[in-house]
Amino acid sequence: MNLSDQLTVTAQREPEKTAYVFQDQEVSYKVFDDSVTKFASQLSKFGYKKGDHIALVSGNSPLFMVGLYGALRAGVTVIPINPTYTADEMVYILKNGDVRGVITVDLLMEKFEQLDNELMVENYFVGDSGAKSNSSSLNYKMKPFTDLVEDGDLHYKGPDLSSDDTAVILYTSGTTGKPKGAMLTHQNLYSNATDTADYLRINSHDRIVATLPMFHVFCLTVALNAPIMNGGTILIVPQFSPDDVFRIAGKYKATVFAGVPTMYNYLLQTGREKVDTFKDMRICVSGGSSLPVTLLYDFEKMFKVRISEGYGLSEASPVTAFNPLDRPRKPGSIGTNITNVENKIVDELGEEVPVGEVGELIVQGPNVMKGYYKMPEETAVAIKDGWLYTGDMAKKDEEGYFYIVDRKKDMIIVGGYNVYPREVEEVLYSHPDISEAAVVGAPHPESGETVVCFVVSADENLDETKLKEFCKKSLAKYKQPSEIHFMAELPKNTTGKILRKNLRDQVAQR
Repeated sequence: MNLSDQLTVTAQREPEKTAYVFQDQEVSYKVFDDSVTKFASQLSKFGYKKGDHIALVSGNSPLFMVGLYGALRAGVTVIPINPTYTADEMVYILKNGDVRGVITVDLLMEKFEQLDNELMVENYFVGDSGAKSNSSSLNYKMKPFTDLVEDGDLHYKGPDLSSDDTAVILYTSGTTGKPKGAMLTHQNLYSNATDTADYLRINSHDRIVATLPMFHVFCLTVALNAPIMNGGTILIVPQFSPDDVFRIAGKYKATVFAGVPTMYNYLLQTGREKVDTFKDMRICVSGGSSLPVTLLYDFEKMFKVRISEGYGLSEASPVTAFNPLDRPRKPGSIGTNITNVENKIVDELGEEVPVGEVGELIVQGPNVMKGYYKMPEETAVAIKDGWLYTGDMAKKDEEGYFYIVDRKKDMIIVGGYNVYPREVEEVLYSHPDISEAAVVGAPHPESGETVVCFVVSADENLDETKLKEFCKKSLAKYKQPSEIHFMAELPKNTTGKILRKNLRDQVAQR
């Protein structure tokens, strides 16, 4: 079984059930599945075969969903790309990924005009954004996505697919160098979707808000693939906006919300008068980065809904752990192993460490990638004896709950002592006037490194001296900030994750 086959099973079981809602238009599972088959048939007519690579460059929309599942049904490997990337940022992925076709929207064609002569792209399958767009020099390669879907062959039968065939290549953000393409197989994606749906009890009665970017693996599995496994309804929000989330959640009685910590922060700051829109919500899930405990408590208190924090990474399709629904939720924890996945904490020799000790988190399961595309050396470093080494430092308690301490590379060493940024950030977030915080290390001639903090506060009277005094109450001397910088907003990527690298660069340039 794979994602595409499961969509057909769901559509045959509940053909009239609403698969997704977009711009207040409801589309049934039968219509969705038929569109997927017809688009797959068109890819085949244009000569795309099993194993060919097609890029999917689009925001949250039916085009993304039909494009993804249609390509998978045709046996084509999909490479999702952030549509906000510049042409320069895209070109490496398109070339390294050996992309032969692109599914996108008309407003993005200008970027591809700049790149086309460097690429192997034969066709651009272009959706109509509804906005006026200039004619393109690539018109001869552009095929209208909507027309192709309408005219496709409903009787198309795709190629036989193996569970080990590559379904999707997800390029990592490249914060430590050139992006690496994680090859996820049909088994990887299907198993993680079914296991996540099972663990979070996602069923046909659920209505999931999909406002995380669909090109990102968190949304791809938790808010897109997992609901399709059991016939849930996907409420598509084109891009995150608290007002849009509240409106759609209220109108369609959303039951599941998936977001990153900054989204929860924005919803908390703006939601006091809109609490009722979340009254049908049975669970919220958080991932992408650590959720500050203060934020978790404040959100749950205001909206009367539990947040289950979890953990994942692109190389694991991505989910490996979530706080369970049948046991206590532990604030600050990423929870326990999801179904069929094992997490373990090891030392530098790969030996498991005792309960409570910090080590590197490694992962094993049917969700772990087959490797990095065209990077055998990097694959050998990441996967050893069937275990994926995550690069995250973590610990486990006696009940099997895991706690992310920090990224291995983000750890700060002050006078020989380890300082984990998250520990300092938790203290900063506990201050009532701090809405965002991030901590990085800065070189120091005597101690090796010092702790540098960046914060956002609406209180003009709060200054560095007062905040340092506040931190002294909770932090040992070597963990205390040497510098605190106040900012209007912290730098973030398109998924809302705070970019520590940008902050480190600021420190290095001083």
